[in-house]
Formats: sequence, C-alpha cells, structure tokens
Amino acid sequence: MSNAAPVTDASFEADVLKSDVPVLVDFWAPWCGPCRMVAPIIDEIAVELDGKIKVVKLNTDENPNVASQFGIRSIPTLMVFKDGQRVDTVVGAVPKTTLANTIDKHLN
Repeated sequence: MSNAAPVTDASFEADVLKSDVPVLVDFWAPWCGPCRMVAPIIDEIAVELDGKIKVVKLNTDENPNVASQFGIRSIPTLMVFKDGQRVDTVVGAVPKTTLANTIDKHLN
C-alpha cells in the first residue's frame, strides 16, 4: 500500500494545482521498472514530510491528458508544484537525497 494518493486527469486540478501545500507528483506506469525502484523512496518522503508536502501518483497510462499537458516523455518523472505552478522536475530513478534536496528548496 502506497503512502502517495493516486490522482487522475479528473482530480489533478483540485488535488495538485489548487493544493494549499506544495505537491510532489510521481508520474509512473505499472510496467515501468525504474518507477518501481523509486516507489519506496516516494513513500518514505510522503511519511517524513507529511503535513509539509502532499505526495501523489499519476498513472500515465490511465491519465494521458495530464501527462501530455506537462510534456511527460519518460517515466518516472517527479514534479514539484507550488501555488498551482510547476516549480521543479526530476526525471528518472534518482537517489532519495537528490529528491529530498529538490523538495527542500520549495518548502518554507
């Protein structure tokens, strides 16, 4: 069970763009090996930063509209949104420290 809530094309605006806290969006697909590698890191961050950032996952196979809207070409792609704007992007399976440092820049 993931600590990251699923979002969809239909819920993306309400869950991410209108969120009052920064949001980390994990763009992934079930067939993606690197996505599975990074999933436990995403879950750890969701627990450690609970209340400071919202962590959600978007299945790009099931939700192609949001994925194409943000130009997702390869997965996993992790995006940080703040005040309805994309403020950072990390592509690929990265170490937890890289992801944590990216997120920390946008927490205040």
